[in-house]
Amino acid sequence: MMTGLVLKSTGSWYEVLAEDGNRYQCRVRGKLRIRDTKTTNPVAVGDQVELDPEDTSQAIITDVLPRENYIIRQSVHKKGHAHILASNLDQAVLIVTLSYPRTSLGFIDRFLVSAESFRIPQVLIFNKVDLLNEKEKRKMEHFIEMYEKIGVKCLRTSAKSQEGIEQFRAILAHKKSLIAGHSGVGKSTLINLLSPEIEQKTGEVSDFANKGIHTTTFAEMFQLENETFIIDTPGIKELALVEIPPEELGDYFPEIRVLRGSCKFNNCLHLREPGCAVKQALEDGDINPLRFKSYLSMLDGDED
Repeated sequence: MMTGLVLKSTGSWYEVLAEDGNRYQCRVRGKLRIRDTKTTNPVAVGDQVELDPEDTSQAIITDVLPRENYIIRQSVHKKGHAHILASNLDQAVLIVTLSYPRTSLGFIDRFLVSAESFRIPQVLIFNKVDLLNEKEKRKMEHFIEMYEKIGVKCLRTSAKSQEGIEQFRAILAHKKSLIAGHSGVGKSTLINLLSPEIEQKTGEVSDFANKGIHTTTFAEMFQLENETFIIDTPGIKELALVEIPPEELGDYFPEIRVLRGSCKFNNCLHLREPGCAVKQALEDGDINPLRFKSYLSMLDGDED
């Protein structure tokens, strides 16, 4: 019996880097598979696991060690269940584009809330900046100012011109980072630039509906340096929230959280309640209306 780090998940098989330095192709013990009935994947990339080797290349995962944190989303295929994108993270990185394809602010804010619910630091990478016209550049700068104001690190990148690539590499150094985004935002292309040993498949953006073609079909962790790991995830179309009750949602918006204690009622949802400090801050211009719109959308259960 030994421990190891899950590097790759294909649904039924897992690649694990074990403490003996070997990589094992692993299956999950039956009892472990049915133990957690609320998630579709009992084992996630980033998990520390116990495994029982069968030979020099294959093993059985017998247990998952307690997770420090994780990013979770509603399962696309199984109603009422969730899917863990990755666990035990130092930061969550979202690749976004303002056009071709467009990443909505609603999607961005759901990702930030999902990470903030576990106090996982967030980074936004605004990619394909070489394709933006002047109006789109002004819009991007407005968004960057909005997000940096609430403590989210932002970076501008272009795989074509190499802008921001070294800064991107520096942000990832000595951390375990989840990298996510819609299909077509250039996520795999950026990842391939980080190391010549990484050869993630890339795809063109489909002209139909201006959406990306899915090229990553499973989560996978890559080691860039001794203490630098990145986790690439399948392109995400929507990100519905799970495990966050309405009364806690405001806690995961930093600009709302700091004002919550000033509201007249401690269970204030910042809708129509009297003495709401958040609504007053919105009127005073201290909370961005776009962010508050995202908050209201999440309360309503919208996915985008």
